[in-house]
Amino acid sequence: MPNRHSDLRSQPLDAVRAAIRTGDYASHTAGLGAGYLQANLAIMPEEFALDFMRYCQRNAKPCPLVGASDTGNPSMFTLGHDIDIRSDVPAYNIYENGRLNRSTTDIGDIWREDLVAFALGCSFTFERALQDDGIRLWHIDNDRTVPMFRSSIETVPAGPFSGPMVVSMRAIPEVQLHRTLEISARYPLGHGAPVHWGDPAEIGITDVSRPEWGDPAPVPDGCVPVFWACGVTPQVAVERAALPLFISHKPGHMLITDVPDDAEFPVISQSDPNR
Repeated sequence: MPNRHSDLRSQPLDAVRAAIRTGDYASHTAGLGAGYLQANLAIMPEEFALDFMRYCQRNAKPCPLVGASDTGNPSMFTLGHDIDIRSDVPAYNIYENGRLNRSTTDIGDIWREDLVAFALGCSFTFERALQDDGIRLWHIDNDRTVPMFRSSIETVPAGPFSGPMVVSMRAIPEVQLHRTLEISARYPLGHGAPVHWGDPAEIGITDVSRPEWGDPAPVPDGCVPVFWACGVTPQVAVERAALPLFISHKPGHMLITDVPDDAEFPVISQSDPNR
């Protein structure tokens, strides 16, 4: 029987990764692997990799770069001792010529020697700290994927990459807003402090009940919609760039690394086991 999110929340990281790698768990990773950095995924042919690194450097808020593979090497050895980028994400989206072609739980069959994998920090990383401080998060309490939206905030272009910033939304009680800003700002590798809070229309969002990715989440009375930069931003940029092949995580389905979520420099000092 496949693992459930509620079962894995109390399991150590190696058990969570094993469930993902074998395909026994293929859902969102919010609340899993407590204490470890989660990461978005961007995989592309090497010929586009340098421009993508420039795009991340110019847009560090939505694209905080925490790791990059060697060309053709599926081992993200700087982020963990046994990470295989082909199988250690619960679900992947595969784009061809800028269009979403399909989703899958394993990309071993399409991995190529010219591919480069990038890991980008994720807002799930600071959620544990919010919860530890008594700030409830509806999507975790209700086993849902955080809602995500295209905003009107434009990113800085690099090569073929450009487009609007994607943001994730969490409804925060007004009395806990200041504390939420303070806590999330401690995690720059997880997008840091929000980019906006309050009226969604100010950043081009007309209806918070209709996210473009993830699940709808309520904004109860007394709560403020708070928006963080989101690592789905590169997926929008790739739609414009129309790369022949691009592989990402399915929104909400992250890579859980071995790096502590409060690390300043997410690098594990060790040699590449595949060399």
